[in-house]
Amino acid sequence: MSNQDNTIESPSKRFAATLIWTGILGLIAAFSLVIERIHLAEFPNEALSCDMSPFISCGSVMKTPQARLFGFANPIIGLVAFMAPVVVGFAVLAGARFAAWFWRIFFAGVTLGFIFVLWLFSQSVFVIHVLCPYCMVAWIAMVPLFWRVFLWVAAEGIIDVPVRTVGFFVRWADSAWVFTLITELIAIVTIVLAFWSQWPSLFR
Repeated sequence: MSNQDNTIESPSKRFAATLIWTGILGLIAAFSLVIERIHLAEFPNEALSCDMSPFISCGSVMKTPQARLFGFANPIIGLVAFMAPVVVGFAVLAGARFAAWFWRIFFAGVTLGFIFVLWLFSQSVFVIHVLCPYCMVAWIAMVPLFWRVFLWVAAEGIIDVPVRTVGFFVRWADSAWVFTLITELIAIVTIVLAFWSQWPSLFR
């Protein structure tokens, strides 16, 4: 349906399911991080449940400026942001239809979240040199959410894409898992290589 129409045909139930499970997974990660941060504030000298090694540790990451990019704990953003796809997903399952402008705003929010996750990933891997387990769960949730929404809004003409690419988005709109898998594999390879010399310490 044209992006000039007031409302857009509801996406598939699979689309809605992706929004719901990625949102719930992100909420679990964000909530776990908030609990751990509270524990760290109360007992600053104690190890957290997610502190597995010197380079796999939530606590070490929480003490960095990157963990408070906007002056407060990043997980608070996650608690609010990951609620949106859950609500939208259930609304779609209930038969709700949203205007094109709504989907554009939703996609903009998802894109900002994806960019934020990419920044956090780069900071964790290349600057802080420590991996936060719960943070990685949030990253895992964000990747399929982004690809699912991006491919769909592009295929539906909700966002403008080059005319020659429309067919591509239409063909791949229901195969977001392929792009998710590629992205996750790139992330895994990057992590493995970046921490290559430290992996043996986990088995000592």
